[in-house]
Amino acid sequence: MTLSPPMPDLHQVAAQIKQRARELGFDLVGVSDATPSKYRAYYRDWLDSGQAGTMDYLARRFDERTDPATYVPGARSVVCVAMNYHVPLEAPPAPPAPGPHGKIARYALGDDYHEIIKPRLHVLADYIRELAPGTTTRCGVDTAPIAEKELAARAGVGWIGKNTCVINESIGSWLLLGEVITTLDLPPDEPAVDRCGTCRRCIDACPTSAITAPYQLDARKCISYLTIEHRGDIAAELQEKIGDWLYGCDICQDVCPWNSKALTSTNPALSPRFPSGTSDVRQLFSWDDDDYRQALRGSAMKRVKLPVLQRNARIVAENLSSNSSH
Repeated sequence: MTLSPPMPDLHQVAAQIKQRARELGFDLVGVSDATPSKYRAYYRDWLDSGQAGTMDYLARRFDERTDPATYVPGARSVVCVAMNYHVPLEAPPAPPAPGPHGKIARYALGDDYHEIIKPRLHVLADYIRELAPGTTTRCGVDTAPIAEKELAARAGVGWIGKNTCVINESIGSWLLLGEVITTLDLPPDEPAVDRCGTCRRCIDACPTSAITAPYQLDARKCISYLTIEHRGDIAAELQEKIGDWLYGCDICQDVCPWNSKALTSTNPALSPRFPSGTSDVRQLFSWDDDDYRQALRGSAMKRVKLPVLQRNARIVAENLSSNSSH
């Protein structure tokens, strides 16, 4: 009679996986089950109402996005990780310094986070398969059809705040997320507790009223969407409200009380290539493709092609010029 190998203690395996994740440079790690999304109907309504704007890809692979076990057949668990990307910034040049400066969202100031996180996730996935041979794994960072914010909240990494960002009470919301979906049936962690309370600073601070209600975002009004995802013309009333944001927007995170004591990232790859978090928009007008490639090599900012970046630069320059003339 052939004896099958003893089943590993899955609590111990989970602890080993979390330890390995921390060794790989992840600041937070937790385990969620791989059950379908609780927000499936809401997500369908959000898409159908047009609030995704021109992000047609969000409607594709709907079943996979709302059920990890559809994306990875036999999935039982999701190992959710987060990396703190908060870095201190130098003061931007004060007038009359050369040229108007446009702000860049913090997540895009360092090297491309996909290239930072994905190799580490693959190492973590290899480790899971070593601990439990025969296990299937699949990694995701942002671009995969995974409801990563909901899963991170279920894994205890942080709660989804009223601004729809994941917030951790120790680190805040400057978090880059990643996942390893696996067929290994790990014990899930306790979900994060929502600690937004009665606070509505993010809602009140949003210049375009993109946060239409607590926990609800109309992407069509969001400055991050308008400056990164939206390729066409931007309505005049929204152009004014973009202010000096060249790429993305951090307003709802900047005002969040949970970010008032944000820790500084220790990952050198996340140190800003624009130390003040801003760029001289007039320089961008003269960029050609070579200038663009050289300045943004290895940056997540390459999500935006040069014509769109120059469109944003024109809007910022006009807004700053208009403000200075008042």
